Amino acid sequence: MTVTATSVGESDQLEPRNAPGARTWARRLVPPATAALSGLLLYVSFPPRTLWWLALPAFAVFGWVLRGRNWKVGLGLGYLFGLGFLLPLLVWTGVEVGPGPWLALVVIEAVFVALVGAGVAAVSKLPGWPVWAAAVWIAGEAARARVPFEGFPWGKVAFGQADGVFLPLAALGGTPVLGFAVVLCGFGLYEVVRLAVETRRTGTVRRAAAALGLLSVAVPVVGAVAARPLVSDKAEDGSVTVAAIQGNVPRAGLDFNSQRRAVLDYHARETERLAAEVKAGKVARPDFVLWPENSSDIDPFANPDARAVIDKAAKAIGVPISVGGVVERDGKLYNEQILWDPAKGPVDTYDKRQIQPFGEYLPLRSFIGAINKNWTAMVRQDFSRGTEPGVFTMDGAKVGLVTCYEAAFDWTVRSEVMDGAQMISVPSNNATFDRSEMTYQQLAMSRVRAVEHSRTVTVPVTSGVSAMIMPDGKITQKTGMFVADSLVQKVPLRSSQTPATRLGILPEIALVLVAAGGLGWAVGAGLRARRAGDV
Repeated sequence: MTVTATSVGESDQLEPRNAPGARTWARRLVPPATAALSGLLLYVSFPPRTLWWLALPAFAVFGWVLRGRNWKVGLGLGYLFGLGFLLPLLVWTGVEVGPGPWLALVVIEAVFVALVGAGVAAVSKLPGWPVWAAAVWIAGEAARARVPFEGFPWGKVAFGQADGVFLPLAALGGTPVLGFAVVLCGFGLYEVVRLAVETRRTGTVRRAAAALGLLSVAVPVVGAVAARPLVSDKAEDGSVTVAAIQGNVPRAGLDFNSQRRAVLDYHARETERLAAEVKAGKVARPDFVLWPENSSDIDPFANPDARAVIDKAAKAIGVPISVGGVVERDGKLYNEQILWDPAKGPVDTYDKRQIQPFGEYLPLRSFIGAINKNWTAMVRQDFSRGTEPGVFTMDGAKVGLVTCYEAAFDWTVRSEVMDGAQMISVPSNNATFDRSEMTYQQLAMSRVRAVEHSRTVTVPVTSGVSAMIMPDGKITQKTGMFVADSLVQKVPLRSSQTPATRLGILPEIALVLVAAGGLGWAVGAGLRARRAGDV
């Protein structure tokens, strides 16, 4: 027995003293696991859930993970945060085409978040670091909204705040200021907790740091309250009665495109049904009607049968219709909105300017084709871009057109308002994404745009969810998904411009400069510290 005991003791001593044990490995795994989980928490704050406030603890935890790290560690932790956030947020991109494009998109987009993580780690040692860190996040969003392939701003923090207390800040400085306030508040929340713990442990209060931490939390909240007077749903130029048509599609998925005539017939039929209800006095007569994107994928300029169907529907309702069509002109394909007068036929058009890569055109076509020929078959011909803003005059009202994907981009919406739009329509086609969260994420964008520019926003969608949104961001009517329906409502027209509309890109530029200043300070401080260490 003595020999056995000795043997056991000796075998215990054979393990090197510096070998990492289970506890050491657990400690090492905590930061990466926490980074990924905090990204997941940010995703949960987005629609269709109304848990907008979860963005604050998400950034508080992200701040805890990054503070005091070197930039290389921050790069890795930022990438994990990006994966935790974007993998579930963008899963809808692979609903019909498989996981390949979805994973490729997330892998690329998470690189921007990784760079933000490196930047936040770098500035986290500076006084007032939550301000610098929040500005770095917005700089990352600004880059992601522009490159590659004209950018992909989906997942901006601002788009998760349609139900939140910070929403009025959209009217002050657009999505950059709204997003900055949320991120600043989250980082500030962690700083307050950190300093409170430090004070309890040491008994020493660092007043300047504590004041800056508290201000990081308080200023965004106070700013949001102060911005509330900018939000109004009162009519400035009278009101109009609008009808949004959701005709539905024969079936969900990419195959709906092979049913183009059926989709057109469905929207014409729903318009004629609405006309019958108007005639019977059951529904108020609309001043104009809005159809969704791709409601007529058969070119009505080249196909007399499609033209006849639209003409019949327009004459039945007796008011102008904005029709979403696919039109070929001079050998080029356009995603077009067509203003259709019941007496004159087509009288105006708007060509979508911000077209969707890998959906409406295929970058790197030869390279993609070498990987998978099915992907090139899905986009046989690239759409061309429009060049002019689209504002239709419909029964005296100026309606700005922002087609589907364009709603994610700040410049496209603002250009319509600057061109005189008194309300905005976001015609969309979400049928290719089935019942995924995509339609709710996009609807939240439209709510933020309504407040940002103080305009009524209508969202007619082929398969849902269609909605009426007031200038204060509230949804007053909406449809279900994959049903034929129509929405009719009297909505206010407005012509005043919010500070966000007037300032345009300037708040974003200012925040990018703040981020650059913080990063420059951090790099300079690091170089000085190294020189001092070499002396």
